[in-house]
Amino acid sequence: MTVVKQKDQHMRNLSVDGARLWDCLMEMAKIGATPKGGSRRLALSNLDREGRDLFVRWCREAGCAIRVDRMGNIFARRPGRDDGLPPVMMGSHLDTQPSGGRFDGVYGVLAGLEVVRTLNDHGYETDAPVELSVWTNEEGARFAPSMIGSGVFAGAYPLEKGLACSDTDGRTVGGELQRIGYAGDEECGGRPIRAFFEAHIEQGPILEAEDKTIGVVTGAQGLRWYDVTVGGTDSHAGTTPMDRRRDAMAGAAGMVVAVERIGRETPAAVTTVGMMRVAPNSRNVIPGEVFFTIDARHPDAAALETMDTTIRDVCADIAGQAGLALKISDVTDTAPVVFDAECVAAVRRAAEQAGYAHRDIVSGAGHDACFINRVAPTAMIFVPCKDGVSHNETESATPEDLTAGCNVLLRVVMDAAEV
Repeated sequence: MTVVKQKDQHMRNLSVDGARLWDCLMEMAKIGATPKGGSRRLALSNLDREGRDLFVRWCREAGCAIRVDRMGNIFARRPGRDDGLPPVMMGSHLDTQPSGGRFDGVYGVLAGLEVVRTLNDHGYETDAPVELSVWTNEEGARFAPSMIGSGVFAGAYPLEKGLACSDTDGRTVGGELQRIGYAGDEECGGRPIRAFFEAHIEQGPILEAEDKTIGVVTGAQGLRWYDVTVGGTDSHAGTTPMDRRRDAMAGAAGMVVAVERIGRETPAAVTTVGMMRVAPNSRNVIPGEVFFTIDARHPDAAALETMDTTIRDVCADIAGQAGLALKISDVTDTAPVVFDAECVAAVRRAAEQAGYAHRDIVSGAGHDACFINRVAPTAMIFVPCKDGVSHNETESATPEDLTAGCNVLLRVVMDAAEV
């Protein structure tokens, strides 16, 4: 391929190959395909390794050099005219929820690959290098906390903490990286990035409801995750009078209802109890211990702090009244994020230039971009998903919307990569 330096208007109006992007998404979706049309590639599983291997092969075929850091984050680099400049980076993740969809995360990765392929197709040479990233364990479905790969890269967590995260079977991130062959030797982070852009499905209903093609993401909600353990006494369900019980499940149920109420009564908040384990988990035994998780989110830091205090106080009050033990452990504490104003403006401008209907939007979900925002100018591009459904096998997006988001990504990367 002969690479030429062209900056005329024709070259600035390049468009991606939407059919090629769609074909790649469908090919990746075959890895871990689920009965209802979704994908299951839990972080650092054998299926995640297959997805990573396919991505690396595609990137090498596109002429990119591959590097892997100690957290297993993958970087595919397309050189620039001045390869000493900090790269313009784009990307997302390939791991999924246990019953995830075909687009969450993987769209941002393969949209980035399509940008690289489009630049190659037209022989376009950027001033700065362009890098495509795959971040380890964004979902947090197997290893908590979520976004651990980008979090370590951005200095939010020490490397040792990231590698020591374990799943319910006691397997660690470090051990599984070694097992699947993605324990790299590159230092994790500590290098300059010119800008970072992440394309993603919205995972909510707003864009579809308002008939907008592009969401210009200005920031993201703050997020707190908690692990809660409620301790009582397991005893016979038939012989223990109601007034003599220390029922951990009854106490936990009251806490779950209270967490739901806090989310409903706090404007703009959302709260979720998404995981629960009961011991001894027998039909005729009063539960002696219950473990559950809390996910609390709000776009305002002060409101999130108030929710934190309320959740702790209400759970402690319920436990105290029932004579139960209570332990609340902090898992994740991510402050609300405001993305870089210039990067956000670039996304807005690119959508306007391409003629796409757009609106500003705040992300309700956490993304790798939220951590990378700490170390590089960052913005995100949202496209609609059907009925706002995500983290679900039926998650769906149209080829047209996915192509539009990728075209916006192409424009902002080309602009950011010029001196």
